[in-house]
Formats: sequence, C-alpha cells, structure tokens
Amino acid sequence: MDKIYMVLQSPRVIIVTLIVVLSTMVSRVPLFGDDPRPNIILVFIDDLGWSDLGCFGNRQADTPAIDRLASEGIAFEQFYVNSPICSPSRVAITTVQYPQRWRITSYLDASQVNRRRGLANWLDPRAPTLARALQRQGYATGHFGKWHMGGQRDVDAAPPISQYGFDVSITNFEGMGPKYLPMTLAPGWEKPRKIWEDAERLGGPYEWSMRSQITTDFASAAIDFIKASQAADRPFYVNLWPDDVHGPWFPTLKHWRQGVPGLYLSVLQEMDTQLRALFDLICDDDILRENTLIVFCSDNGPDPKTFDPASKPLRGCKATLYENGIRSPLIVWGPGFVSPEKQGTRDAETVLAAFDLAPSLLRLVGIDASAKTPFDGEDMLDALLGHRAVKRSDSLCFSRPPDFKDFGNEKNLPDLAIRKDRWKFLCDVDGGRPQLYDLHADPGETQNVADQHSELAQVLTDELLHWKASLQPSGMTKNQSIGSSESNE
Repeated sequence: MDKIYMVLQSPRVIIVTLIVVLSTMVSRVPLFGDDPRPNIILVFIDDLGWSDLGCFGNRQADTPAIDRLASEGIAFEQFYVNSPICSPSRVAITTVQYPQRWRITSYLDASQVNRRRGLANWLDPRAPTLARALQRQGYATGHFGKWHMGGQRDVDAAPPISQYGFDVSITNFEGMGPKYLPMTLAPGWEKPRKIWEDAERLGGPYEWSMRSQITTDFASAAIDFIKASQAADRPFYVNLWPDDVHGPWFPTLKHWRQGVPGLYLSVLQEMDTQLRALFDLICDDDILRENTLIVFCSDNGPDPKTFDPASKPLRGCKATLYENGIRSPLIVWGPGFVSPEKQGTRDAETVLAAFDLAPSLLRLVGIDASAKTPFDGEDMLDALLGHRAVKRSDSLCFSRPPDFKDFGNEKNLPDLAIRKDRWKFLCDVDGGRPQLYDLHADPGETQNVADQHSELAQVLTDELLHWKASLQPSGMTKNQSIGSSESNE
C-alpha cells in the first residue's frame, strides 16, 4: 500500500496528470499561418565552464549528446550570462532584465543572510517572464530542475513557480512545489544519505532520488510533458535546468574517480548521457525536429575546485567578473529555423547575453513585446539563427556578487565590469583600480592596457558608474509588461 501511494504521489505522475487536465481546460489558440508555432526548450546547466564541453575544447571528458547539438546547430563563443553566480543569472534569463532591478545580486540564502546582503528573498512575481508571455499565447509551459529564485533554506513563503507563468513544475531543494530531493552514495558507504532534508518544508509532493540520477528524473519528466503537450495539440516551452554539474559531486559508483576534478568530469559525462534521451526524442522525430528550437547554455562559470586555472583558456571562475565567470557556452539547435549554411558552424564574433534570449524568442513565436516590456536585453534572433550578423547596440554591464570579494585564486576582486565591442573593462565601485583588456588580442585577460588607453578607460568608467547608479528595483505595474503577473502577492 505504501509503495502504491508513493507512485501515485510522485512529482512526475503529478506533472503528467496536471498537463493532461490542463489540455482539457484551455482553448486552443489559432496557429500562425499554415505552420504550427515553434516549440522551445531552454537547457540551463549549473556551473558549467565555457570550455568544459567537448565541442568547446575539453579533451578530458566526452559529451557526445551535447556535441551533437553543436554539430547540427550553431555554437556561439561570445555569449555571456548576466551574473557570475546562479540566482541573479537565472533572474536575468527569466525576466529579460538586469537582476539588480529585482534586488537579486547573489545566490539566495536564508532570510537573515539575504537581509544582511541587501537581497530580496525571492523574485517578485510581478516581474516580466518569457514563460508567462508564451503561456498567454496558448503554450504549455513547464519548468524541470533548479529554480533558486525563491524558496530555499528557511524561506518557505515564496510564491509557487506557477506564479511566474508555468503550468507545471518539478524543482529541487531550492524552489517551491513538487520536487526531487537528492541522496548521495560514495564508495564504502553502507547506504545512501539524504542531503538538504529540510527542503521537504518547501512544498510537495517530493521524492528522494540518487543525486547521480536526478538529471534523468528531470529529463524524463520533461519528455512526459512534451508528449502530453503533443497529444493536446499545443506548442510547448520547457525549462530543463538540472542542478548538475554543481557540487557536491556524486557520480555513480561505476564511474567514481578520486579527487574533485575527476568527480566533476564523471558527473559531466553522466549528465550528458542522461540528457541524451530528451535530445534524441527531439532530434529523431520528424515533426519535433523541424519545429523545435533547443537553446543550451550555463548559468555561470565553473567552481574553482573542479579545475587547474593553468589549464583554462579564460581567467577566473564562478563568482568573478573575469571571462571564465560570466562567459558561457551557447548552442542553438533547430534545423527548421537555423540557416542551413550555418548548421554545424561556430560564431566567434557575435556578442550575446542571456537576457537577449527572451526578446529574440518572442519574435520567433510572433509576439511583439518591445513596446510593452522594458527590456534590458536585445532582439538578436537573426544572429541566433545564423541569418545575418547582428551587432548589439548597448554595452553589457556586470556587478560582482556582494559576498565574493575573494574567491578561488582571485583576491580583492573588482566590483564592476563592462563589455563594449572588443574591450573588457573592470574597476571598483568608486572607479578605482581600472583594468582594461583587448579581448580580441588577449581573451585570457593577462595584459592590463588601461594606462595605454587612458581616455577609453575613463569613458568606460563613466559608462559603468552611470549604469550602476541608474539601476533601481523595478516599480512596474501589472500593465507595464506583456509578461507581468496579475498578482501582487
């Protein structure tokens, strides 16, 4: 009896049940022209470094499932996330805005820790979201994986993920609602151990699963959601946000290695294997292959414990504003949308950012939100699909998480950074200690040329300090954005 109850109440069964019920409640929205609207899958990996995939140069681990996407799509080498750490990075890709506008500038923690650092406890549900904009156009919307934008530690009053535009969700220990919680097993242990057990308070149903298999659980739930959406004749938008390859690193015992770098590589390879079923479903189905766009990237740079800095082409790590903290691998796959002559190529020139994805994808779907939504990101769809070169009109600006002045091998880290054309500039919050790098000539940020280009350094200092001063928590009302929530809770 207990076993049957657990199966009936499992997060995955709840999700499939909800989407089937939903399909009978929501009227079908007419299709655009003669073709169905595009399906979208956003895969957002946790703590994956820019050069950690095989298709981005890693020769220590095999990632054939992800590499296949790059071989059939476009790999972008100049893609940035909008923060070097998870929560604000996730806010930016979700809201199309700088996370500073929502008072989320570092990872969300317990309420007292958030208060000390000047952080909100969760993303305001009034924030514009891509999921909500698509949901209002008849899309089935699902989130599977890490959330970390509210609902963690003792913060148990955060809004449910559904308030941000998702019909259904399964998350982990850093989100509200149905979830998979991790158990770990290492050589010599008699039985698995639970971690983050207090996350049971953050809503359910919940199911304990081996950490080495949770990516499979998320991917399987996404597959069920996709099949149910197809059966209901609805386009779908899926967030697949696994908490791999973030620590702690617990691969299967079969692939156990000694030392953190080795464990990390095993987790990376196993994650690739676990994602294969979802990718194969899309790539090998004639209808889904021609009408689905997969966007693959990472939320920030790698954990410094997972690599030797001398082995990386870029400087820094997660939590730093150097390139290895904020530059992410980006792969865009979609044979029905990507220019045929660009499939299987690399774009090493176009400068893109995570908050560019939503306005670009909205145009792909046929939604003109530019006049209604205060985007910080830009529409870069033509570049993402390889149709034409696009040069961004605005610089990209970044701020250091307030609690990371020292991290990894980097000490006394700069507070602010800006990417403008070929130049990368960093300084402290008062404009002091300027660092200027020509990324075309010096992608590893080894030669500070601020003294040789003092006028440019001053221009970039002024632009960066003006950007910081201009950022205020958003005061948008529900009518100011196509993707805003109608709830003020």
